[in-house]
Amino acid sequence: MIRSSLHKILAALFLSVVPVSALADKAANVNDIKTSIIDSNIVYPESFELDTRKMLEGWYLKNYTATDDRYARQGDTNPSDATVRERLAKLNTVIELPYNQIVRSYIDRYLVKGRAQVAALLGLSHYYMPIFEQALEEQGLPLELKYLPVIESGLNPNAVSKHGAAGLWQFMLATGKGLDMEVSSLVDERRDPYVSSQKAAAYLKTLHSTYGDWSLAIAAYNCGPGTVNKAIRRAGGDPKSHDFWSIYNFLPEETRGYVPMFIAANYVMNYYPYHNISPVLATKPLVTDTLMISTRVHFDQISKVLDIPNDELRVLNPQFRADIIPGRPERQYTLVLPSQQVQAYIMSEEDILAYEAEKYAQRTEVQPGDMAGEHSAGDLAVAETIVDTAPFEPAPVVSEAPVRAARSKGDAKTVTHKVAPGETLTSIAQTYGVSVDDLKKWNSLTRNSIRTGQQLRVTSTADVAQTGNAVAPAPESKSTAASAKAATDKTRSTAQNNSQKSSKNKKKQAEPAAPKSHVVKSGENLTAIAKKYGTSVAELQKANNMTGDQIRPGDNLKLPKGSKGAQTSNAKNSTSKKSKGARKKSRRR
Repeated sequence: MIRSSLHKILAALFLSVVPVSALADKAANVNDIKTSIIDSNIVYPESFELDTRKMLEGWYLKNYTATDDRYARQGDTNPSDATVRERLAKLNTVIELPYNQIVRSYIDRYLVKGRAQVAALLGLSHYYMPIFEQALEEQGLPLELKYLPVIESGLNPNAVSKHGAAGLWQFMLATGKGLDMEVSSLVDERRDPYVSSQKAAAYLKTLHSTYGDWSLAIAAYNCGPGTVNKAIRRAGGDPKSHDFWSIYNFLPEETRGYVPMFIAANYVMNYYPYHNISPVLATKPLVTDTLMISTRVHFDQISKVLDIPNDELRVLNPQFRADIIPGRPERQYTLVLPSQQVQAYIMSEEDILAYEAEKYAQRTEVQPGDMAGEHSAGDLAVAETIVDTAPFEPAPVVSEAPVRAARSKGDAKTVTHKVAPGETLTSIAQTYGVSVDDLKKWNSLTRNSIRTGQQLRVTSTADVAQTGNAVAPAPESKSTAASAKAATDKTRSTAQNNSQKSSKNKKKQAEPAAPKSHVVKSGENLTAIAKKYGTSVAELQKANNMTGDQIRPGDNLKLPKGSKGAQTSNAKNSTSKKSKGARKKSRRR
């Protein structure tokens, strides 16, 4: 009894979805099915649940488009079924756009509850539709496919589904990589409007070649060919006789609405004026151009030098997930900019790459205790000079017994030392005749790294304390305030020797050492580099085992022994003036 009742319930549910004519005759005319099919359990996809307010407040819509609130002030006109059917038939499309109750439900979802969303989609379409059309045209595909991203992502290049599909065309990770798209922590080409559109067009062309029917190809794009093939097998009959509507009841619920929603998007994006939704007009044209970037650069560097908002860079280049373009000579990336800014980038490329270069540089080597982003330019310059010009030598051991003896007798003083460029804990310890461990203990340091301008407490013998870079006496503790006699002559002599050695070391560090290598900049050649360092092209080639004169920006060239090193400041100034003059002439042109 329970079993028979269950069968009746299941039969009733099945009949509510499947037309009676289809059950009575499997070979029913396909046109009858696609126009008479009904579904009382429609599932709306994720793209309908987008945060419409966030879309309307997005950077592009706020800065490049304008609309009014007609869509909110006036409701939908609610045309008859016959009118909607007639309008769909008038659209010049290769893909069939049949009308039925399911299609109408999606049209109403757009035009009744999603009116603000339609206004936002229309505004975004000014920028994205030409990109989609170009990609489809290159593959010879129907241009009405440009509305697939409307239902896939709501024209949001950063959209990510609950299943992990991403981008305007909602590629899964495996599908994207299978189509040779780069997906990493820094770059996700699924979000690139140009790359993803080209890959989507090629993929759709392959699907249509497989099924020979656009409704099945579109369904397979959504749920995968495997799911469509299984639905065709379950529907029975000749596989070649099926289309989307004949296998509708054998598809997953979300995929069932995919083709009807595609038809609804075609209707809405063409007939919105008839439904009291105002056209979203562009307040200023967004004309873009592209550059190939072969060096690592951060959006902040481009933004500060060219005065382009970071938000605009992100809208035009959503594929760069961390605002970093990881360009390198062997792997170039496309940067999209407003067309008027492309020439400015070319002219200012060196300034862009040099802007806070230390802050945005990628560290390839670190030492224990180093702190990222806390070294000043002076610190880095001195550090590079030391690494390039001197082999590693252990720090000299300073005897601390005399100093400790002097401090214990009371002939000691606590001062505040201001760290100068190039100084380290070791050099400061040598200056005051104390240990690095004591310096770290007095100043609660857990690492060996310090920064220029940092103030350190140092306790040393009175005369040695005066030789350091002291800025003001630090408050004395009770133990150091006790009176005592002068330290022994041996202590003074040792401290003075240490001070003299430290002064000599400081002078050596202050004098810029001749570089041993040169990083090739854009526009340089071997002749210019050889002239800069007072050597010959042949010597440069010999030092770098070169057989030709081809060099690339970023190459690190060894300088021959005996090179003069950097040019004088006058020469640099002269070069700088010539460069500025050349830029001015270029701009006038």
